[in-house]
Amino acid sequence: MIRKNIIILSLIFFLSSCGFTPIYIKNKNTNFSIEQINITGDRELNNFLKTNLYQYKNEKVDNKIFIEAVSVYKKIILSKDGTGEVTNYQLEAEVTFLIKPMNEEIKISEKKIMDSIDDKFEEARNERSIKQSFASSISNKLSSELIIN
Repeated sequence: MIRKNIIILSLIFFLSSCGFTPIYIKNKNTNFSIEQINITGDRELNNFLKTNLYQYKNEKVDNKIFIEAVSVYKKIILSKDGTGEVTNYQLEAEVTFLIKPMNEEIKISEKKIMDSIDDKFEEARNERSIKQSFASSISNKLSSELIIN
C-alpha cells in the first residue's frame, strides 16, 4: 500500500514538472515589424485580424512590412430538416495577404461546421466567436510564415 502511494506521488511529481510552452506564443524576438495593414472584405473579420496583427509592430526592428489583404467570409448551408429549417452551416474564412516589399502572396483559410441554434441572438454570438478564433488562427499562421521567411 505504501509502495503504491510512493509510485503515484513520484509519477505526479515527475509529470507535473515537464514545462511545455508553445514555440511562437508572444514571440517578441520577431525579425519583422508590421507597419501598415490594409484589408478589404468582411468588416468584422478584418477588425479582429487588425487587432491580432498590430501586436507585431516593433519600432526596434529594421525589417518593415506593409500588408494588403483581401478577406472572404462565407456562411454555407449544409443541411436542412424536414420542415426546411437549417440545421448545419459551414463557416469559411479565406484571407489572401500581399506582403510588401517582398511582393509575396500568402493564402490562409479556415473552416468550421456550426450547428444552427433556435435562439438567433445566441447563434450570432457563436458565429462572432468563431470569426474571432478564425482571425487569431490566421494571424498566428501568417506570423509563422513571416518568421520562417
